[in-house]
Amino acid sequence: MNPLIKFFRTKIYTAVFLLVVIMLIGVFGYVMISGYSLVDALYMTVITMTTVGFGEVVPLDNQSKIFTIFLILASVVIVGYALSVITEYILSKNDVEELKHKKMQKKIDAFNNHIVICGYGRNGKQAAVKLKAYNKEFVVVEKNKELEERLQLDSVPYVIGNANEDEVLITAGVNRASCFISALPNDADNLFVVLSARQLNSDINIISRASNESSYEKLKFAGANNVILPDKIGGDHMASLVVVPGLMEFIDNLSIVGKSGINIEEIAVEKFYDSTKPKTIKDLDLRRKTGCTVIGYKDENGEYVVNPEAGIELAKNSKVIVLGRPEQIEALNTEYDID
Repeated sequence: MNPLIKFFRTKIYTAVFLLVVIMLIGVFGYVMISGYSLVDALYMTVITMTTVGFGEVVPLDNQSKIFTIFLILASVVIVGYALSVITEYILSKNDVEELKHKKMQKKIDAFNNHIVICGYGRNGKQAAVKLKAYNKEFVVVEKNKELEERLQLDSVPYVIGNANEDEVLITAGVNRASCFISALPNDADNLFVVLSARQLNSDINIISRASNESSYEKLKFAGANNVILPDKIGGDHMASLVVVPGLMEFIDNLSIVGKSGINIEEIAVEKFYDSTKPKTIKDLDLRRKTGCTVIGYKDENGEYVVNPEAGIELAKNSKVIVLGRPEQIEALNTEYDID
């Protein structure tokens, strides 16, 4: 909790305690001095403390008048103190929230080549968890104000607003981002957001969720590089567990999340050597140097080759996919200074 809010809450508790004490003094004072019943004493105490100007239950004698004067003066001070504390607390809380948002926006403004996630539902949250585990910088755009507390608890950088508005996407830094994930539940919203993101950043890699297969081609046409159908993937995975259970169990055990537990990595050839002088997979000799095995190759046109031959020449702007145990992947990252 913010120390400022904690301080004001302590003052509020003090003010409430003083109000209760002065009310008890008033009730017992009227009972003992004026001989009122508890209900009459409580009534007299309340109208005295609030200075509403109602008449006395019965005419007051001199002792009761002196006690009432004391109660009025004490009540004015304590009630005034309580009101000022509550007002300060409300204002300070608003100021603290504003400062939090400004601090977060400053952090987001410093991001570059980060990931923007639209929607913090089941898919969006899962994407955020995985990216966080891999120490990737990302920003969540969520229009539901009620999810703000959850975003804060998860320590996720966020922007509250409608992703259909360009200003909101710009606030999230989509024009500086390297990747954009649209995980909204509605395909029409995803389509509009993908169009907006592509217009704001022509080079960004866009990944979109889709509920219906009919939306696949539309989202691709709108500018999405990849379209994910969660229901189709889930169904395929369950069927595969029936057909090839051993293979799926092996794949499930491959971790691509977290620096300490990663088993598979995609790396640009420029990380290994000066790509102006082409080399082959055999020339890299990754197996001997790090223990990792090259299981795939992605050429400059984006075409994949599974289990490439050792003599394949690595072109500029191409990538290799390597497989290894976590310690071997770590050795690879250390050997070639890969972030």
